[in-house]
Amino acid sequence: MTTVLAIDQGTSGTKALVVDPVDGVLAVAEVPVTPVYLPGGGVEQDPGQLLASVLDAGRQAVARAGRAPDAVALANQGETVLAWDRATGKPLSQAVVWQDSRSQALCDQRAHARDWVAQRTGLVLDPYFSAPKMTWLRENVTAEGVVTTTDTWLVHRLTGEFVTDAATASRSLLLDLDAVAWDPELTGLFELDPAALPRIVGCDEIVGSTGAFGPEVPVAGLVVDQQAALFGESCLDPGTAKCTYGTGAFLLANTGAAAVRSTGGLTTSVAWRARGATPYCVDGQVYTAASAMRWLTELGLIGSAADLDAVAVDDAGGVLCVPSFAGLAAPWWRSDATASFTGLTLASGPGHLVTAVLQGIAAQVAELAALVEADLGAPLTRLRVDGGLTRSAALMQAQADLAQVPLDVYPSPHATALGAAALARLALEPALTPREAVPAWTPGRVYEPRWTAERAGEFRERWRGAALANLPGGSGD
Repeated sequence: MTTVLAIDQGTSGTKALVVDPVDGVLAVAEVPVTPVYLPGGGVEQDPGQLLASVLDAGRQAVARAGRAPDAVALANQGETVLAWDRATGKPLSQAVVWQDSRSQALCDQRAHARDWVAQRTGLVLDPYFSAPKMTWLRENVTAEGVVTTTDTWLVHRLTGEFVTDAATASRSLLLDLDAVAWDPELTGLFELDPAALPRIVGCDEIVGSTGAFGPEVPVAGLVVDQQAALFGESCLDPGTAKCTYGTGAFLLANTGAAAVRSTGGLTTSVAWRARGATPYCVDGQVYTAASAMRWLTELGLIGSAADLDAVAVDDAGGVLCVPSFAGLAAPWWRSDATASFTGLTLASGPGHLVTAVLQGIAAQVAELAALVEADLGAPLTRLRVDGGLTRSAALMQAQADLAQVPLDVYPSPHATALGAAALARLALEPALTPREAVPAWTPGRVYEPRWTAERAGEFRERWRGAALANLPGGSGD
């Protein structure tokens, strides 16, 4: 059996697990990282802090487990990029985080290619994805070195290799989605050098070895974070879906071998590449979930996210929130959108505001679920959910009510890391199938819809109206 050190390098922290298929999770360590929010839509991280968090969390987890791992797996943020010197590994820029919207003008300049880009990549021409931020770094920070996603740099620092996995590459706007290969026309559109891009590898491929956490062991199980959670939650069949509630909320549904192009503004990506197969997924994004909880905390409305259910009320008293603090993603794709509250009166209190934010997040996810159903051509029968905010019964019940679908809460807070660990096991155990690699699980809690479909529909119609009215210009056009 393979013991894996699985590292989940995220936006607000790095988590490391030592996990074994027989004994389960042997140890967990978490090290925070600090995004810096800048005027003009900038969000950055210190690369040195990212690397230190990976090393510190990994070493702490191994020490606590008292067992050396057989492999190291790494899940990454997806679309966060930096410039660095390939010869020395030295960063040449800050890491520009997936939430950063400073490359909006670069996207606007390429608006003529929007439909072509969507057809070729499965994505939307938006600052959220890697390529616009990479071009922005080239034009505004440095022309030296290489510009890649953070996973490539971290793996290089661990192993000396220059690689990225197929799922992460599919989030870049530089990948031909059907061929799963870098596209020279796309790199030309963004004025990037195709020769300076990393080699694309499978998620179940051994890419090198590292001695950073003890004895030299293979590095495998490279995968983007949301797809790692999709794998970890056993969404292996077409039509199965999960939503992760972290810094943002991310809903993904497996579409199998079909790289479905969304008709409703969602995006399509590689789910993972393993055992020679490349399933795809459609996904939608809510940019602010736990980050909205941090905002509520900073205002003093809650002490921490753990207080949500104590402060939330059954009825928001007519208060409606569009929590687009960092813009709106699918299906609007408006990085210039801002958050709003409507329906406030002198009777509105902290509980109403907190409940309105929770319902606003749930309404966005419910809109995404409806679009996923349209792309799948079938309704979602259940939605698997994970992430820290699943501890809030108020949010989960609002989600079940507004999406009108039962929720199965993943019993571990570590879906992303466990998915990466399972992919690493595939790399080291050639006879293992993906279904055998993913541990069986039963929901920690199930939420059934309590609202009628009519009540949910009326709420979502009002919420959509508020979202559209809140956009600069007053519409989603």
